[in-house]
Amino acid sequence: MLVLTRRPGQYITIGDNIVIHISDVQGANVRLAIDAPRDIKIYRGEIYEAILEENKKSAAQTPDADLSKIMKDK
Repeated sequence: MLVLTRRPGQYITIGDNIVIHISDVQGANVRLAIDAPRDIKIYRGEIYEAILEENKKSAAQTPDADLSKIMKDK
């Protein structure tokens, strides 16, 4: 993990097409502005973790294997 110290108005780059600007710092809060291509998905950490959890739940579900019910209804 890379740890950097930046001040408002400064920025860091990731690769050739992602720039993270430090917009503001107030106490323990840091405001970031991220310039990235639209096809790059950017999530807050807690949202990303929730997505991963939902994906795990979906993958663990087994489909209803009794297809005979569906065929009788037709």
